Amino acid sequence: MSLVRSIATVSGFTLLSRLLGFARDIMIAAMLGAGGMADAFFVAFKFPNLFRRLFGEGAFSAAFIPLLAGDIEKRGLEAAREFAARAMAMMLVIVGFLVAIIEITMPWAMHVIAPGFADDPEKFALAVELSRITFPYLVFISAVALMSGVLNTLHHYAAAAAAPIVLNICLIAALLGLTPFTQTSAHALSWGVAAAGVAQFIWLVVACKRAGFAIRWQWPKIDDRIKLLGKRMVPGMIGAGVYQLNLLIDTMLATLVSDGAVSWLYYADRVHQLPLGVIGIAVGTALLPTLSRQLQGDDPAIAMYSQNRGMEIALLLTLPAAVALGVMGMPLINVLFQRGAFGVDETLATGMALTVFAFGLPAAVLVKVLAPGFFAREDTKTPIRIGIMAMVLNIVLILCLMPFFGHLGIAAATSVSVWINAACLAITLHRRGHLVFDARLRRRVPRIALSSALMGAVLWLVIDLVWRFDVPTLERVIMMTVIVTGGVVIYGLSAQLSGATRFSELKTILRRGKTGS
Repeated sequence: MSLVRSIATVSGFTLLSRLLGFARDIMIAAMLGAGGMADAFFVAFKFPNLFRRLFGEGAFSAAFIPLLAGDIEKRGLEAAREFAARAMAMMLVIVGFLVAIIEITMPWAMHVIAPGFADDPEKFALAVELSRITFPYLVFISAVALMSGVLNTLHHYAAAAAAPIVLNICLIAALLGLTPFTQTSAHALSWGVAAAGVAQFIWLVVACKRAGFAIRWQWPKIDDRIKLLGKRMVPGMIGAGVYQLNLLIDTMLATLVSDGAVSWLYYADRVHQLPLGVIGIAVGTALLPTLSRQLQGDDPAIAMYSQNRGMEIALLLTLPAAVALGVMGMPLINVLFQRGAFGVDETLATGMALTVFAFGLPAAVLVKVLAPGFFAREDTKTPIRIGIMAMVLNIVLILCLMPFFGHLGIAAATSVSVWINAACLAITLHRRGHLVFDARLRRRVPRIALSSALMGAVLWLVIDLVWRFDVPTLERVIMMTVIVTGGVVIYGLSAQLSGATRFSELKTILRRGKTGS
């Protein structure tokens, strides 16, 4: 499967998941709004996800996938299957122990992750209760991450990319079906999170069996391969821990800003995460196993080509998305969320945060694209050092900006620090000779930027002309759909005419289905 087709597969399912996620968040905004109950649920939802990215993804995937790819290429499928089974057993034991400890100490943990809630005993108690419901999700989703790594290494991307769809379906079903039977809508959502972990686990077990790579359960056993996995995970866990500490600090400080700040940043980040997930995560997911197997084959020229095309595809899709979100931040939030308990004030606060987040979007995507250049070469230490530097910068900026700009200071610090992170990753790869920008990339990036700027100028003029009129919600939805469609057409035509891309090339690559074609 070609890199472009792999990216398209992951992007397609991620897009469907994010659209379902928007439907979910629209319902949450209408029923919970952006106040204390919503803040408590979002903290409870984020808490297991902090550890998921630490244990189940990030560090684990960066260490596991290159080792699994090496086993498949050099030792055969049976050896790779045995390695995956032992890795699964060790992960479940470690994560299960962690979940048990956190469940017992949840009130003390809540003082750490949401110190601002302590001033409101009712809000604090609700956050503790909801977090205890959601936290077992971590066990199942960690196993899902391992099985996703297996499927991605085998170039079976669809099932793993579709797993988040299961989560969104479970949450929507819980919100609609469980709310009448639970204390609050937040309780229904929390039980939906727990059920989603089980459903995603079953989904991936079936997918692995269909791919001919069923992972057999066994008692944990430490051998040389597991020791090597652990050794390579440690630097990655430190790096992932740095990133998660960054997110944790953001949440902690947001609880101190004002009631609703956690929710404003959550809703803005959800919209910001659409292009990040559809583009950045998709490219990074497809690029890591591709580079790993190409480098195992001792063909650095093809790996370099793949890295350049990954950056080109990422920028081709991300720059216009960032410009559009920056220009249309407030109207988008208005159309998506302003109804029910989510009012004008919430729209203003969330829309401004989205505009600030948009500035850092291209860099966030580039980090996802550049990191596999290190991981595929089994170097997990360098991204960690760079991540630590970016985290320290982020914290310093938050402390400097938050007293003056509130939650917008947190968003601005995040955007600036992620640009520093991306720049340092690119410079380091370039200095090592692992990233040389080819003539095609150097030629096309300025044209992509020009096409994005043209589209942004047109969108800004149109929004300024039509959005001042007070019209019903349905008409606003139709207007936004027409405006977004028009922006896509303008960018597509501009990119084609300027030479930023060639549609014929994408068709050829998709038709051939060859790596590096």
